Amino acid sequence: MAAKGNTSACVAADLPVLPGEEPWTEEEVAEVRAELTAEVERMRKARDTSDAELANLMGEGIDGAGKDPADVGSSNFERDQELSINANARKLLEQNESALRRLDEGKFGLCENCGSPIGKARLSAFPKATMCVKCKQRQERR
Repeated sequence: MAAKGNTSACVAADLPVLPGEEPWTEEEVAEVRAELTAEVERMRKARDTSDAELANLMGEGIDGAGKDPADVGSSNFERDQELSINANARKLLEQNESALRRLDEGKFGLCENCGSPIGKARLSAFPKATMCVKCKQRQERR
């Protein structure tokens, strides 16, 4: 367990910051790591719950023979909604796992688009951010 703390300390000193920002501290990195780890755990549970619900819905079958059309429509709607929830849980899980990997690899805080620092304030508020504000704004305008 102490080795992980040492890794965080080494990473903290090397993480990029914007001009004028204070360097990352070991405590700040530990806080971000704890937040990401908790979110990964939460999203794994959400994914697992959604997987079970999907299996249940799929087990009901899609054959509408002998069923009231409203029941078939309702079942299809529930299935589509659960598929959407499942896809979202998987996407959020991957984003958080990716942020943890970047943190472990010392790449946390670099914009995947331009390579500039993302900034501590942005990462503290949204640790899974992969782009600096400028690149994100450019992407959203498209």
